[in-house]
Parts: sequence; C-alpha cells; structure tokens
Amino acid sequence: MRIALDATYSAGESLSGVGVYSREILHGLATMEPGCTWDWFYRSKPFWRGRGSAVPSNVTRRLLADSLGNRSATLFHGLNQRLPKRRFRRQIATFHDLFVFSGEYSTPDFRSRFQAQARDAAAGADLLIAVSRFTAGQIEEYLGVPQSRIRVIHHGVLPREIPDTPRENVVLCLGAIQRRKNQAGLVRAFRAMPSDWRLVLAGSEGFEAQETLDEIAKSPARDRILVTGYLTDAQVGDWYARTRIFAFPSFDEGFGIPVAEAMAAGIPVIVGNRSALPEVAGDAGISIDPTKDDTLSEALVRLAGDPELREELGIAGRQRAAQFTWETAVQQTLACYRELL
Repeated sequence: MRIALDATYSAGESLSGVGVYSREILHGLATMEPGCTWDWFYRSKPFWRGRGSAVPSNVTRRLLADSLGNRSATLFHGLNQRLPKRRFRRQIATFHDLFVFSGEYSTPDFRSRFQAQARDAAAGADLLIAVSRFTAGQIEEYLGVPQSRIRVIHHGVLPREIPDTPRENVVLCLGAIQRRKNQAGLVRAFRAMPSDWRLVLAGSEGFEAQETLDEIAKSPARDRILVTGYLTDAQVGDWYARTRIFAFPSFDEGFGIPVAEAMAAGIPVIVGNRSALPEVAGDAGISIDPTKDDTLSEALVRLAGDPELREELGIAGRQRAAQFTWETAVQQTLACYRELL
C-alpha cells in the first residue's frame, strides 16, 4: 500500500507548530509501519532545497504541484488544511485552527487566501482530522462539515532537555508576538506583579506586534520585561528550567503546544478560558478571561505569592501533559487511514 503526505511544512530547522506536527507524524508513520510505502510530497521550494536530504528507506520524496505529478498513492494526507487541486483517490486533511474565520488576527489578504484553502480542503477530504475538539467544532460551524466526517487527534509533547537550573521569579510567555496571542494584555497585567519578578516574551514579532511593544514602552515595569526574539530549542529549554509561572492568555488557539510543553516541564500555567486552551490545560491550569486584564493580574499575583499552589499545579501539569504523546497521535492517524481504506 502506498500512502502520500504533504511534507512541505516539515522542511527546515525553525519549525512552527504545524511544522513540528508534520515532522512527528511523517517520521512516526514511517517508523511504525515499515512495511508500507510512503510518499513525502513537498511543494516546489522545500523540494528543491532539501532534495539531497536523507529520508527513511521506505520513503520516496516527490514534488507536489496542484495540477501535475504522480497521483498513484492509495491515499493522500494534507497535513495543514490544504489539498492539491488535482485529487488523489482518497484524501484526508488535518485542520489546526480556523482563526482566519473567527477574528481579524491577520491581514485581509492572508485571511482570504487561507479561507479559500480551508473550504477547498474541507470539500475535498473524505475524512478531516482536527487537533482539538474546539477545532472540530469550528470545522462544523464555519465549513459546514458534519461531525461524522471529523476525527479529533491531539498533538503530542516533545521531550525537551531541561537543564537542572534553579527557578527564578520569571513569568514566561512563549510564542510569536501578535494580537491573537494577547501579549499586550499580559504586559498590562504584569504591572501588578511584585518588583522582584520579570516578564519574558519569547518569540519573534508577528501580526500587529507593535501593540505589545507600545505597551512595554509605556509600562512602569518596562525595565523588567524582556523580549527575546526567536529562540533555539536549547534556549527554550533553558527558560522552561528557570521559569516559575507560564502565562498564555491567547484569544484563539487550535491546540496550544507551548502550554502542554510548559506543563511537561512542571511549570504552573495560566491560560485564556476560550478556544482549545481549557481543553489542553484541563484542571491542571488556571483559566482566566483574556479580555479582562484584572483577572489575569489576579492570577499572576496569586501564583507569585503561593509557592505551594505553584508546586501543586506543577505536579498536576506534568500528569496532564503525559496524556499528550506523538506515539498516540501517530497510532490514531493510522486508525483513520485504515477506517477510510
């Protein structure tokens, strides 16, 4: 049996959440089913850049074009809510989020382009994989797909090297600085924290990052706020080791990998009470209304002053994060293939 997947987003070193998902699913499938033949399709730029890179022995690299190319595979899996115009016999598409429908968190041109791709993928897929129950609900609401065609498969948590470093009075938020992530609200809420605490915003600048930068510039706590820019995996691990509180007051997330990773590192988490974040954090985190700075301030101050609560939530977070494994995600993805075929 020959299975094809869109490997485009797995190419490169500085991977986004979608890239990490693609890499773990691709390599997990090839390892778990060594007797199967796997075609890894790449769109033009990643294909030509990486054509000399090594792949598992049961994998063939192929060029993915919308209207041309090999379509002999039994099934094609689009790993980022996108399918080629020229179809395969059977198709599955993974949907990560639909914030292009739910809010103005990107440019109009970006939203228009990705809305069209999402609609096309929903119409052309025999089965759809959603990375959370929340995203599954969005697929039903915005794309009119019946629940019977949707399967929920959560992301996994990558094991990270966490150095044995003493904790510091640090509030960490990991992710691109953009309106959807609501770092601006976190900066405002941080004003209430004791003067011996620091806020670290770890991530590159994204859509409308200037709002957050402006909030930092006028904050009385600006000297205790650090914007790191993009971090390597080793640097992320270092901050996870040093951090006492992880805050992720996002307005809209399809899953929220940084929250699961922070819990796996034993850090108590504060999350927005909407989108997929309560689904990921469960009872192991503190949920707040991300539109109300005072509720976020109260949660930060409460955790800062209560070491026992931080320890309790840290233990609960590790237990919660252990439920999210890439091995399970790969097994459930294979089950979808078998169901369809």
